[in-house]
Amino acid sequence: MSNDPFKLNGDDINVDLPVMEGSVGPKVLDIRKLYAQSDMFTFDPGFTSTASCESKITYIDGGKGELLYRGYPIEQLAEHSDYMEVCYLLLFGELPTKEEKEKFSHDITHHTMVHEQLHRFFSGFRRDAHPMAIMVGVVGALAAFYHDSTDINDPHQRMVASYRLIAKIPTIAAMAYKYSVGQPFVYPSNELSYAGNFLNMMFSVPAEPYKMSPTLEKAMDLIFILHADHEQNASTSTVRLAGSSGANPFACIAAGIACLWGPAHGGANEACLNMLEEIGSVVRIPEFVARAKDKNDPFRLMGFGHRVYKNFDPRATVMRDTAHKVLKELGVNDPLFDVAMELEKIALEDPYFIEKKLYPNVDFYSGIILRAMGFPTEMFTVLFALARTSGWIAQWKEMIEDPTQKIGRPRQLYTGATSRDYVPVDKR
Repeated sequence: MSNDPFKLNGDDINVDLPVMEGSVGPKVLDIRKLYAQSDMFTFDPGFTSTASCESKITYIDGGKGELLYRGYPIEQLAEHSDYMEVCYLLLFGELPTKEEKEKFSHDITHHTMVHEQLHRFFSGFRRDAHPMAIMVGVVGALAAFYHDSTDINDPHQRMVASYRLIAKIPTIAAMAYKYSVGQPFVYPSNELSYAGNFLNMMFSVPAEPYKMSPTLEKAMDLIFILHADHEQNASTSTVRLAGSSGANPFACIAAGIACLWGPAHGGANEACLNMLEEIGSVVRIPEFVARAKDKNDPFRLMGFGHRVYKNFDPRATVMRDTAHKVLKELGVNDPLFDVAMELEKIALEDPYFIEKKLYPNVDFYSGIILRAMGFPTEMFTVLFALARTSGWIAQWKEMIEDPTQKIGRPRQLYTGATSRDYVPVDKR
């Protein structure tokens, strides 16, 4: 904390606000005593200028295009690590030793099955139910099956619940997909990697063995790593807010999934594909680029630029190479990919895009990869939720263990009617 407080003066107010400094990033004004000293709140819709917590997990520098998990650059983790190691890092703060990683992977792998009675839940949904609707319901229902890991005051139960969620989310996600296409559920396999097991549960059928592609398995693992955490975004803040009330961890993660379902958050890669389909062919790209540049045209190019990253999205840089590798291996002949690759080229060369820093973001490339791999668009946000579960749990765990955290209770600027008397219905 800085020795020099920030002085707020005016309108009979004289308040000294302590200035806090993190290990990196902007300084922060500590306004916890502002209301008591000045009888005023701050007004910050969307909390875009408010630090809601202290955290050691993830740091983003949007200007530099930097994303760090526990201090490690996302580019290094993507190149050298795997999702299980990243999960361990997010949860415990350090990279695991060889023995720690083996034990962690073993423990997660042996928690991947779900209670057999949980299968019956799926028959209660319509066949055409959106997979995210199923995810919200089934993940929330886990608390009804695992009573022995819902006491948030017990560190052991918190850890068991954390392991169960990371392990079972892929199983539930694959079951949601299988139910939607009328295929039998596929049980998890302890012989496969985390990403490989998910692909097997998604795409294998009893009639024939599933041939695992190392390139696709690596791409899936990479997508999980790049989406594992992203600081205090809407869904993570939702998980923390739900957790601040003492809600059980399964309910908190279900709340995060519900928030992620919003098209402005988790549905961006699906919106990007919808845009590519609207463009339709390479010859129509100039028309849509012109529309995007026209301030009077409501059309917007999805998958370009980012609210946080004012430079390039570091995750997109990693994902770009993977997208090209996946398309090359699969040899998919899809006009959509031709449109995407041409758009990418324009965005990296056109002065308009460069000046406004409208670089292709992670959603642009992940949507292309997932479509090529055979995932229907309605599963895109489910995969986002699957990957983000580890980050949500790490954030929830950190919040529970933080003695300064209180139940979330934002204030408001009230602009409604002032006090008035009730008027009987016959006199209105």
